[in-house]
Amino acid sequence: MRKKIIAGNWKMNKTPEEAIAYMQKFIPLVKDAKNEIIICAPYIDLAFLVEITKKTNIKIGAQNMHFKESGAYTGEVSGKMLKSIGVEYVIIGHSERRQYFAETDETVNLKIKSAFENDLKPIVCVGETLEEREKGITKDIITNQTEKALEGLTHEQVKNTIIAYEPIWAIGTGKTATAEDANNSIKQIREKIANIYGKDTAEQVIIQYGGSVKPSNAKEIFTMSDIDGGLVGGASLEPEDFNNIVNY
Repeated sequence: MRKKIIAGNWKMNKTPEEAIAYMQKFIPLVKDAKNEIIICAPYIDLAFLVEITKKTNIKIGAQNMHFKESGAYTGEVSGKMLKSIGVEYVIIGHSERRQYFAETDETVNLKIKSAFENDLKPIVCVGETLEEREKGITKDIITNQTEKALEGLTHEQVKNTIIAYEPIWAIGTGKTATAEDANNSIKQIREKIANIYGKDTAEQVIIQYGGSVKPSNAKEIFTMSDIDGGLVGGASLEPEDFNNIVNY
């Protein structure tokens, strides 16, 4: 049986001081949680969070990385740098990166490969826009994104990739796909992986749901057959709210 992984994506929020204050409240709330917990924070918070969460059940992730190890890439951070401070996870291909910062399926694939080269676990985002949903091409979009993201990976690497299905129209809007719709889309992603890498590999891949997950709907979403937890945005910014999601 696949484990549930609940990841919080703070996006561009929290100074190091605010991040530490958050953790001082959050750590005791989730110390007995049965589900795996990840906090994905801004770069400037990461070293502080890695230190404060040592000997806890909370893992730390970054929100992006470059696919090169070093070089003339002003403002970028490499997987090697993230690993050097103890980061374990990294979000790759979030819709906001695709929309605002020209992320492509090709760069997503390069970043995933670089993550594995640096012993980081990627959380890879896929999802359709409202326009694509209304055209009835959701399955085509999300399975194509998944195939391109995983291209060239070994079976073992695929098994260790977390996929986050995030319908773009539901991110930060308050709108949420029904639990049944989300589960169906995630089944389609899993079937695509099975077609390429085999059923055994597909059954081991963690596939999360993201898109306005909150304490009031977490249980309904996370208890569906194919949904293995969530990538949570706004509701992860308050320790009490995120605790109620982690301990749904």
